[in-house]
Amino acid sequence: MQVEARIATLELAQTFVISRSARDSEDVVQLVLGCSGVRGYGEAAPVDRYDETPQSALAYLEEHTGTLGDDPFAIEEIMERLPDREHAARAAIDMALHDLQGKLLGRPVYQLLGLRRAGPPTTWTIWLGDPDDMAQRAAAVDPRFKRLKLKLGARDGGDAERVRAVRAATPLPMQVDVNEAWEPDEALDLLREIAQHDVQYCEQPLRADAMREHGEELKRDSPIPIYVDENCHTLGDVAECARFAHGINVKLAKSGGIREGVRMVHAARALGLGTMLGCMIESGISIAAGASIASLFDHVDLDGNLLIAHDPFPGVQFADGVQVPADAPGLGVAPA
Repeated sequence: MQVEARIATLELAQTFVISRSARDSEDVVQLVLGCSGVRGYGEAAPVDRYDETPQSALAYLEEHTGTLGDDPFAIEEIMERLPDREHAARAAIDMALHDLQGKLLGRPVYQLLGLRRAGPPTTWTIWLGDPDDMAQRAAAVDPRFKRLKLKLGARDGGDAERVRAVRAATPLPMQVDVNEAWEPDEALDLLREIAQHDVQYCEQPLRADAMREHGEELKRDSPIPIYVDENCHTLGDVAECARFAHGINVKLAKSGGIREGVRMVHAARALGLGTMLGCMIESGISIAAGASIASLFDHVDLDGNLLIAHDPFPGVQFADGVQVPADAPGLGVAPA
């Protein structure tokens, strides 16, 4: 297989703010695998929280070009040969191989996996800001969106007010994502406060290490379900998360791709955990890969391509709040 990889910059439509950072653009690594005159696309969205960068992802892809072989259908063998690190880069390879398979067989990826062309409605992210500002943005959300995800964790004592203000502005179902910003001694009180405003669940209220230490008690006493993101990367993390969480957030960029994501959701189901499919700031390549398996999940947060000013790989269809994979071979996306 021929390999091309490059760093690309995705410009955001608006500054995106969470508890850890604010940014106006996001660098990703876009991968092309060529086989029999067909091109398969993949994308790495490295997460600096996990010590991965676009440069380290690109280096990984360039270093292991020679180990991919010539058979795009040998995904298990290929992934076993690759070092178990740089999961965003591994995800790019996994996506590109699935895209190649679908194109060579003339079938969409969701059909190759035996799944439905469907999924729960995606949330629209209300990035972190002052309560009134968040409420105004929530009230002005595109009516096609059926659910909201509020970013919290400003560490200013105003998170409960943010939830109250947004709830006063919209009746839409909503979740909150704290991105590890609360402290163990305040989390339960805050959970009780926001529970009064019909919040579906709270994502990652504490730092990953604090969740491991204090999460079991928090899970027991919380009035709303707790999902974990930063604690849950790959299949090997799922069983431990069942001890201190009600659900997990699966992201292809964390897990290493479609196949690992499918393993994780089935393991979570077996353990009685709720499941959420998330994303990073990504183009249509990664969102199409996620949409291909979205029907397996209880909740979906696949708005990454909708947050950028211009999607360089269109093809995912946004219909009635759902990110629907294209009914075309492979991932169904192509360069604009």
